[in-house]
Amino acid sequence: MVAGKRIGIGAAGVVALAALVWALLPDPVAVDLVAITVAPMEVTVAAEGTTRVRDPWTVTAPLTGTVARSPVQVGDAVRAAETVVAVIEPAQPAFLDARSRRQAEIAVTEAQAAVRLAEVNLNRASADHSYAVGQLARNRTLAARGIISQRLLEDSAQAEATASAALTSAEYEVQLHRATLARTEAQLQGPEAGADAADDACCLRLTAPLNGTVLQIEALDARLVQAGSPLLTIGDLADLGIETDLLSSDAVKVSVGAEAHVERWGGAGVIAAKVRRIDPAGFTRVSALGIEEQRVKVLLDILTPPEARAGLGDRFRVFVRIVVWSDDAVLQVPQSALFRDQGGWAVFRAVAGKAVLTKVEIGQQRDDVAQVIAGLEAGAQVVAYPGSGVVDGASIAERSTD
Repeated sequence: MVAGKRIGIGAAGVVALAALVWALLPDPVAVDLVAITVAPMEVTVAAEGTTRVRDPWTVTAPLTGTVARSPVQVGDAVRAAETVVAVIEPAQPAFLDARSRRQAEIAVTEAQAAVRLAEVNLNRASADHSYAVGQLARNRTLAARGIISQRLLEDSAQAEATASAALTSAEYEVQLHRATLARTEAQLQGPEAGADAADDACCLRLTAPLNGTVLQIEALDARLVQAGSPLLTIGDLADLGIETDLLSSDAVKVSVGAEAHVERWGGAGVIAAKVRRIDPAGFTRVSALGIEEQRVKVLLDILTPPEARAGLGDRFRVFVRIVVWSDDAVLQVPQSALFRDQGGWAVFRAVAGKAVLTKVEIGQQRDDVAQVIAGLEAGAQVVAYPGSGVVDGASIAERSTD
């Protein structure tokens, strides 16, 4: 009886002690657990870019003149050798200052006097020629009758030939001075004289050099242009590329032919592209924070057909991700589970309700996940965003999602 009572008291004490120990044990730390998985992985470098027509054609003025108001508008479709894209007229004469106008007026007066003098000389030469012709006719009659000698007949023939040559010279002299008068009168003409010219008399019509779309017009209104001045730009919107600037430290990771994904272009889906060229020389650009950065220009070709990227035009803003490394089956851990420990990488692996500090070797990384080289296996559970309460050997429990 007494022994049984002692056994009952002892059992009650053990239960009470166990309850006390259990009450004093710390509660498990609530954590978020994530799994180690095997999945495809890409590492990219990203930057904003701008679309560019690959081979734009700038139409320039072949000569100095006045370009008429543009017959085309930005966005118009043009056909090679058919669509007139610019009309150039001769440049209008400039205004004359007072001294230049006075000199030109005096030159006109001088030319008018020269014309009148030449006309007087022409009249005199004409009279001399008429007299010489009459004399020659009379002398021929007299010579036929034997009244005058043959020598006198020859002298009169010579005089007629000389008078004829003098008449011809006087006629040409009149033409010469009249042309000089016209030239000096033309020097007096100002810009108002251009309005009297015929529309089709002296215009140069430039046609489109290729099939495409008008991308830019320097000016719609008529204006004076110099030879070589750009008039408009034409390009084929079906042949688009992308230009982007990468940090030089990122550019060295990119190779020609690398795949790229174009996002945030305004339409649905992702546009496929590939790297066409990486400039061999960089340049300095100051960032928005005032930091000097070494940048490298990278050009990409768009692979997606035009019908799948409708609306995308020249100099549109896009976001480009260039693939620098990829694999179809990669053991990967979320970046949220990684932390630095003694110069290396580590995670807290969940094993039987305990947090186990585990060293890992990491390979390629991106913003959300990292490649696991060693230290973890597929399916393992690790703690995401471990707090200060998570230490090696600590009791953990997965946080409820309710």
